[in-house]
Amino acid sequence: MITTDKIIEIFCIADDFYKEYESEVQKVAICTSSEVKTRNRATQLSPSEIITILVCFHFGTFRNFKHYYLFFIREHLNGDFPNAVSYNRFVELEARVFVPLMMYLQLICFGECTGITYVDSSSIRVCNNKRINRNKVFQGIAERGKSTMGWFYGFKLHLVCNEKGELLNFSLTKGNVDDRNQEVLSVLTKDLFGKLFADKGYISQKLFEALFNDGVHLVTGIKSNMKNSLMSVRDKILLRKRSVIETINDELKNICHVEHSRHRSTHNFIMNIISALVAYCFFPKKPSINVEWDNSGQLALNF
Repeated sequence: MITTDKIIEIFCIADDFYKEYESEVQKVAICTSSEVKTRNRATQLSPSEIITILVCFHFGTFRNFKHYYLFFIREHLNGDFPNAVSYNRFVELEARVFVPLMMYLQLICFGECTGITYVDSSSIRVCNNKRINRNKVFQGIAERGKSTMGWFYGFKLHLVCNEKGELLNFSLTKGNVDDRNQEVLSVLTKDLFGKLFADKGYISQKLFEALFNDGVHLVTGIKSNMKNSLMSVRDKILLRKRSVIETINDELKNICHVEHSRHRSTHNFIMNIISALVAYCFFPKKPSINVEWDNSGQLALNF
């Protein structure tokens, strides 16, 4: 259950960020002629309040956003959000905060690379497999893909995180995009350095060479039909700790509800993904590894 203190914390950070964002936008805005009149009417709910409402939904208390908005925000938190609009109007206002929410995620919520990074992808289903041919919302956008859990229809969420459980970057692709896609990995590893630990699905000599030239050393396990390769004990230990990013994917699906089949528009789907990632960054406890280095450069893991 999300507490009032956490709601206030999220709102204060979002409000400070949006004020700075708005001032920067005004500096670079193109001045229009005085003869041309443009409408810039303020809404009842401020952008900071919209962001706060979107993020707080993903703390696992509610499964249905409409029920959460009508019976939690408009009734239980009526004193905190006195200018709450109708549910239909709020859905229309979501699109207005897409850009600031995306920048808020990248500039405020993402962590810093420490040289130890984990990468993984997770399937995002948009409907049951039996209803693929009847799905109209994502027709021509989503694609069929296959994961370790079987076939699905939807998208893939690619994530990279450090050993502290902090998100570093993400990418959303169609469901049929390979995990070893170099364009996707180049986006994910743009500002990374050091070791990148991944599962056997990322085994590719071409990908390894491309990342190595960019200063990233890809470390994966080997398949049963492959020759054994020399790997340091330190890398073997860190490779076994891939449960960090697997736990993050599990929390995003089961707590933040990043995956469900009730989307009625593509922009609603995108906003649900972004706000869920922001909510995870506010979790007080994240899966992590306590990594320490001694003077000789040896790795020490505390559990």
